[in-house]
Amino acid sequence: MAETTIDEAVGELRKYHIRVTPQRKLILNYLLTHENHPPVETIYQELAPEMPTLSLATVYNTLNLFVELGLVIEIPNENGGIRYDYFGKPHYHAICENCGKVTDIYSPLFPQIEASLKSEAERLTDYKIDSSHVTVYGLCADCQRRLADH
Repeated sequence: MAETTIDEAVGELRKYHIRVTPQRKLILNYLLTHENHPPVETIYQELAPEMPTLSLATVYNTLNLFVELGLVIEIPNENGGIRYDYFGKPHYHAICENCGKVTDIYSPLFPQIEASLKSEAERLTDYKIDSSHVTVYGLCADCQRRLADH
């Protein structure tokens, strides 16, 4: 797994001249240290005891800012909601079609794969592509075992 430190993530905010508030730093650190691809409510519930002044609106607004900056991406949830993932180190995702588990995949080939997809999409559509999120779907190892046992 690719490791990003909180200092590197804060450096990304500073690069965009974004004020580093305690709330932003706390939310960034949570996303860096948890691979659960959480929805907003989970982030809020986990962090509120640590910072009682944190509001759900602040979590929403902070995540929206991080998404806008490209530091965080939104991943559609199996129930129609949105989950969040720190995207400081580019990667793609495998999502289990049975349980909804999301796994980060850090591949040395990812930059070439992403560049190829962008180039092909621009060629076929005349769009100017500025970002992409690659997701593959299948069955995770746990679900494969559970389904094989039945």
